[in-house]
Amino acid sequence: MSQYGEYVSTSVEAGIGTIRVDRPKMNPLDVSIQDALGDAARELGRDDAVAAVVVWGGERVFAAGADIKEMLDMSYADMAKRGAVLQAQFTEVARIPKPTVAAIEGYALGAGCELAMTCDFRVAASNAKLGQPEILLGVIPGAGGTQRLTRLVGPAKAKDLVFSGRMVEAEEALRIGLVDELCEPGQAYAAALARVKPYVGGPAIALRAAKEAIDRGLEVDLETGLAIESQLFAGMFATQDRAAGMRSFAENGPGKATFQGR
Repeated sequence: MSQYGEYVSTSVEAGIGTIRVDRPKMNPLDVSIQDALGDAARELGRDDAVAAVVVWGGERVFAAGADIKEMLDMSYADMAKRGAVLQAQFTEVARIPKPTVAAIEGYALGAGCELAMTCDFRVAASNAKLGQPEILLGVIPGAGGTQRLTRLVGPAKAKDLVFSGRMVEAEEALRIGLVDELCEPGQAYAAALARVKPYVGGPAIALRAAKEAIDRGLEVDLETGLAIESQLFAGMFATQDRAAGMRSFAENGPGKATFQGR
């Protein structure tokens, strides 16, 4: 286990890394946690022993937002500087070059919801609640909420949630695409592990390329996205995994290849 500041740690077991936020009792994401999340994401992203990553806030709550007390006396100049750093640290989580999943128990609100949305997938307990309540404080989401939420649920639903600041029950979150799977309360971490376990021992370079192609393609026009895909696809032909995968398919049929991540 590695510790990043007082409240963030990482661990690796059976090829799956976990980023754990543990700041009782609601996991408010203060500046130190924001920076620690970026550091933890970079470390697990570089670790070849890690095939996938789970982001977890523990058995009671994912994260109930930023630390409002910390922001109470911040000026425009303060936040103009800090806001860019906050987004950059969350982007580090989004750019982990491996499949990622948020394991959500309890509340994922404000910056907590924004952190969950940096992951490729979100698994939530059936009694979880998600939302972007910043409007109720007289501000707007600032850690990617207006952008990632819109890409997940569409502009009209994103405006509904951001304009109202209302909390979304887990069933609605599943229905609109804000989460991808529901589970029994207390089982989010186990369900998240199960979701990414199939990637352990998979073709790590191809998975990284697939994630990059999809994520970068969302930001550009179709023609540019296709060019990104084509370049990354061609690059796979320089890997040992591609040779092993195609040879195994030709000789033994699909799904029997052994990959080395090279």
